[in-house]
Amino acid sequence: MLESLWPRCRIPRDLREVLSVREGAECDPLEVGVDPEALDWIWQAAEHIYSSGMHPAVSLCIRRRGRVLIDRTLGHAAGNAPNDPPDATRIPATPDTPICLFSASKVVTAMVLHLLEERGLLHVDDPVAEYIPEFARNGKAAITIRHMLNHRAGVPNPPPGALDDLEILRNPRAIVNVLCELEPLWRPGTRLAYHAITAGFLLGEIVHRITGSDIRTVLAREILDPLGFRWMNYGVAEADLPLVAENAITGPIPLPPVSTLVRRALGVDVETVTRFSNDPRFLRSIFPSGNIISTADEACAFFEMLRCGGEFAGTRVLDRRTVLRATGEQSWFEPDFTLILPFRYSMGFMLGAEWFSLYGPHTSEAFGHLGLSNVIVWADPAREVSGALLTSGKPLVYPEIFYLWETMRRIGVACSR
Repeated sequence: MLESLWPRCRIPRDLREVLSVREGAECDPLEVGVDPEALDWIWQAAEHIYSSGMHPAVSLCIRRRGRVLIDRTLGHAAGNAPNDPPDATRIPATPDTPICLFSASKVVTAMVLHLLEERGLLHVDDPVAEYIPEFARNGKAAITIRHMLNHRAGVPNPPPGALDDLEILRNPRAIVNVLCELEPLWRPGTRLAYHAITAGFLLGEIVHRITGSDIRTVLAREILDPLGFRWMNYGVAEADLPLVAENAITGPIPLPPVSTLVRRALGVDVETVTRFSNDPRFLRSIFPSGNIISTADEACAFFEMLRCGGEFAGTRVLDRRTVLRATGEQSWFEPDFTLILPFRYSMGFMLGAEWFSLYGPHTSEAFGHLGLSNVIVWADPAREVSGALLTSGKPLVYPEIFYLWETMRRIGVACSR
C-alpha cells in the first residue's frame, strides 16, 4: 500500500553498480582550485539524491574555469521506474544519456530571441502582435516580447483541456490560435506570474514568422551546429528516441495546494505531464517551454558558453552584451502569482541570490533555471562555475529534496568565489 502512495525506484546497496563516469573527462580538481575531498563531498550529496529512490537516473556535470570537474551518472535510463516489473530489462544510464530539461528549456528559447535582437531582427519591447497580429485579440495588443520573457504578459495559464491530447503538438499553429484567444488576467507588466507553457509557443512562433524557419532549425543553425553539439535541441530525431531516458512518476501523491498550482500552470497534472514526456509525439515535437533534450555535459557546456559571454571552445555564437542583457535583473523577489515563492528573474533566467537561491547561498551573480522537477542548469561567474544536474524522476515534494539544495550548496563551498 505504501509503495503505491509513495513510489520509489529500486536502489542497489553498492552504488558503484550503477555509476558511470565519462572516461578521461574529469580534470585533477587541484588544477582548478578545488580540494579533492571537497569534490568527494559534492558527489556524496549527489549520491544522496539518487539514494532517495526518487530518480531512476541522476546525471551531474560541472565545469570550473573551463575544465570538467565532474561528469558522472547514476542509475538507469529505463527499466527501473517504480511501476516497472522487477524482471524488466534495465538499461544503464551513462553521461551520454540524454534527459529532458523540461522548463529549463526556457533559457534556450530566450537566447534564440536574444540572438535575433542582436541581429536587429526584433526588439524585446516590440509588441507580440507586431509579429503575430491575431494575438492582439481580447485586449492583448500591448503585450511585448519583454513581458513574455519576464513572465509579466498576464497570460500565464493555458486554457483547461488545451493540451490534454498530444496530437495538438503536430500542429503548432493550432496551439498558437488557442493562445491568441486568451484574455489577460491583468494589465501586462503589472504582475509577475510564471508562464510555464504559454510564452514558449508564442516566442517560437515569433521566431518562425521572422526567419521563415522553425525555432528548432534556427537554434541548430545559429548555436548548436557551430558549437558541435549533438543534443540540446527541442525533441530528438526518430532514430534517437530509444536513447532518451524515460521519466518516472515517483514520490508522494501531490495534494492541494501544490497539485492545484501545478495543474493551473501546466494545464494537466504532474502524472500526465510525466506520461506525456515519454511519448514519441512529445519527443519529436517542438515544445519551446519544455522539451529540450540534452546530456548533462552539453547542458553544462551551453551554460559555460553563457558564462564566458557567448563563446565556447574558441567559437563565438553570441555577443557578450547580448548575454549581459539576457541575464540582467528584471524582477527582484516579487510575489510570483504562479509559483507563490518569490524569485529574481531576468529576461529568460531565474537568478541567484545571497540566501534564497536555487544555486545555494551567496550566489547573487548566478543565473540558470529549474526544470520539472529536480533539474537545475546554471552558471555562476563569481565562482567560474557552470553546471547541469539532470534527473529523470518527477516527484514534487518529498523529504530528501533537501539533498538537491545541499548538492548546490556544496558546489558553492568547494568552488570558492
